Amino acid sequence: MSKMSTSELRSYQQICGKNGAMLVIACDQRGAMRSLLSNDPQQQAAISEHALGQIKADITQYLASKASCVLVDPVCAVPQLVDDGIIARDTALLIGLDASGWDNSPEGYRLSRLVANVDARRVRELGATGGKIMVYLRADLPEANRHNINILRQCVEDFAREDLLLVVEFLTYKLDNETEEEYKEKIPSLIYGGTRICLECGAKVLKLPYPGSKQACADITALAGDVPWAVLSAGVDHATFLKQVADAMSEGASGVIAGRSLWKDCISLDRSATKSRLEALAVPRLNELQAVIQQYFQAPARNNLEQVEHV
Repeated sequence: MSKMSTSELRSYQQICGKNGAMLVIACDQRGAMRSLLSNDPQQQAAISEHALGQIKADITQYLASKASCVLVDPVCAVPQLVDDGIIARDTALLIGLDASGWDNSPEGYRLSRLVANVDARRVRELGATGGKIMVYLRADLPEANRHNINILRQCVEDFAREDLLLVVEFLTYKLDNETEEEYKEKIPSLIYGGTRICLECGAKVLKLPYPGSKQACADITALAGDVPWAVLSAGVDHATFLKQVADAMSEGASGVIAGRSLWKDCISLDRSATKSRLEALAVPRLNELQAVIQQYFQAPARNNLEQVEHV
C-alpha cells in the first residue's frame, strides 16, 4: 500500500476534524447542481458559473465552516472562496480535478475527463490543502478502464511529484445492455474491484461509494489496509445516508465526504432562500452526521499515522 509522506499526512490531518475523522462537505458538482436548480435543459444551460459559485460560497459558509473541509471545483468556486474571504482560515480546502460529465466510447464505456489546465501545481497555487480526482470504473471489464486508469495514474504521479495530498474517488455505472437488477447485484463486487484498482494505482486516501452492507464495508477496510477511506453520499436521502455512514464507520471507515444528501433540497437561485434552507435543514443534518461519526469512529493506527515516509 502507498504511504503518505510527511507533507501529505499534514494535509490529511487538516481535512480531518479534531477527532481524526474526515468530514468533508462536497460541492464540486456542476452538472448535477444545475439539474437540481431546474428541470428544464435550456434553463440549466443558462445558469452561469458565477451563480453556481455563489451557491457554493453559501454552502461553504453555512456547512463547511462547521465541518473540517470543503471540496469544490476550480471552475466556479476558486479562487473566489479564498480571495473573497468566504472560507474560514481553519477550514481545509480540496479542489476537484475532474470535469463535469463524461465522454462515451464506441462500446458505451464512460471516459472520464479532467478540467483543463488544472494540475497539482495549480491546486497549490489556488491555496488548497489538496486535490481530488474522480474516475469511472467497471472493475469487471478491464477494457472499459484503460483510459480512466491512465488519467488516474497521471494525477497520482503529478501530485506525488508536487508532494501534495490527492484524494482518489471512483464511481461505477450501469451499462446499456444491463438491467437495473443485474447492475444492482454487481455493485458490491464493482466497488470492491474498483477500490483494488485505485489502490494499485497508488491512492493514499479514498472516497468511495457505499458498498452495500456492513460486511461489504468491512471487506473494503480489510482491502484498503493502511489507506483511509471515506464514504460518499451519492445524493441519497439523509436518513439513508446516516444508516450507510453508521455501517461504514462501525466497520473501519475513516470519515465521510458528503454533498447532496445535506444540501440538495436547500439550494436555489434565490440566495436568501438558499441561506434560509441551509440554516434550517442542512445544518441540523450535518449535526446528526457528526453525531454518527463520533459514535462509531475510533482513530486507528492504520490511518498512516504511525508509518509515514519522511521526506
